[in-house]
Amino acid sequence: MHLSQLPLEAFQRGLPSPEPRAVAERQRILACDGKAAARGLRTGMPVTAALALAPGLRLRERDAAAETEALLGIAAWAMQCTPNVALDFPDLVLLEVSGSLKLFGGLGEIAARLRQGLDAMGYSARLAAAPTPRAAAWFARAGKPRLIADAGLLESELSTLPLSVLQNADEEALASVGAGSIGDLLALPRDGLARRFGQGLLDSLDQALGRLPDPRGFCVLPEKFCAAIELPAEATQAEALLFAARRLLVQLEGFLAARAAGARRLSLSLTHRAAPATRIELGMVAACREAAHFALLLREQLQQTVLPEAVRALSLEVQAIEPLEHSNQNLFSDALHEEGNWPRLIERLRSRLGAAAVHGLALCADHRPERACTATEPGAKQLALDFDLRPFWLLERPQALEETEAVPCHHGPLKLLAGPERIESGWWDGTDVARDYFIARTTEAALLWVYRERSPAGAWYLHGIFS
Repeated sequence: MHLSQLPLEAFQRGLPSPEPRAVAERQRILACDGKAAARGLRTGMPVTAALALAPGLRLRERDAAAETEALLGIAAWAMQCTPNVALDFPDLVLLEVSGSLKLFGGLGEIAARLRQGLDAMGYSARLAAAPTPRAAAWFARAGKPRLIADAGLLESELSTLPLSVLQNADEEALASVGAGSIGDLLALPRDGLARRFGQGLLDSLDQALGRLPDPRGFCVLPEKFCAAIELPAEATQAEALLFAARRLLVQLEGFLAARAAGARRLSLSLTHRAAPATRIELGMVAACREAAHFALLLREQLQQTVLPEAVRALSLEVQAIEPLEHSNQNLFSDALHEEGNWPRLIERLRSRLGAAAVHGLALCADHRPERACTATEPGAKQLALDFDLRPFWLLERPQALEETEAVPCHHGPLKLLAGPERIESGWWDGTDVARDYFIARTTEAALLWVYRERSPAGAWYLHGIFS
């Protein structure tokens, strides 16, 4: 994958810009976008000439550190297709995919997957494949999207490439001996070529043809994910911030796929000019890695976030990752018996209503009904407690009942069906209770949970409703 526009895209992939943009190095244009190219700007042009052609040009100096950081991020993302990824600085990523062809369905499918992901992250790249890494790099640098799997076709295809694919080669000196392409070099006598231009040139040709080994050092996937993106202009709109955040989320999805893992908690930091950074936390009930789902939750959060200032940059960090368990699939689809994706529903509700508004319930080791459950994370492990029959609907506060001839009344006299269940507890925390609970039926056949205090007054109370 040859990222020819990496010096420019390392800065401008955050948001589309209406002004023409370019990157300069040593007072000459190194890379420019389509708007600048339409005004006549070209690589190698002096900066003064570029500004004369495009007075509104947004110009930046090349940042090699930012390019390296971006290239490392792309390499980690590409490891979802193969663990063997190497870098060829300053703008090339090599993937050894022979072991992944069957898994992904061939070279064409892998190339399409890579193109789609790079486009979603805001990068443009030239892709090529060949039996040797140097040949693939040359095809990509030449802008020829070859997907060559047959080694027998390699020499004829390489012969058509221009000499510009040979980095650090003296093209003028090669042209002086009549060489204008790789094929011309292959036709020249090897001894004379080595004496005049050095053995390194012959070694490069032999490595491209597979005659010599071309060892590469593969990248190591980092343990943690942290990526940032700089906005070309300050933004305050949620949609603009979400557009930039999606770039990072797609990169995260590839990183997690390479780790065969998912994330439960993400932290997005929005950097301002003077105000402290705004942090947005995304918490998931179940670990996942889909960028589309992360973006859906982030949209809800961004729409509710009040920004103190415009945002200049975004950074995404994963607090912890965990192995992602895959669910078994049925041989035949059965929509009627498919379980709903409840964790996704809970996550969307939490993003819209707040984490405190949506929670699970867990039993507590306390016989007092009002203290027998507590809020917890959905899906948390439950205590195995054996209580007697309890109503689903417990009143927030017990409601006092009238008593007629020693019979409790609620829209008429109640008939006691079961009980008493005696509960005496809480003496250790100062809120002790002493009650006798009964299941009662109203004149309309509703079932209630009532109790009588074990005190001299012995008042009756309604505490829950069965149906």
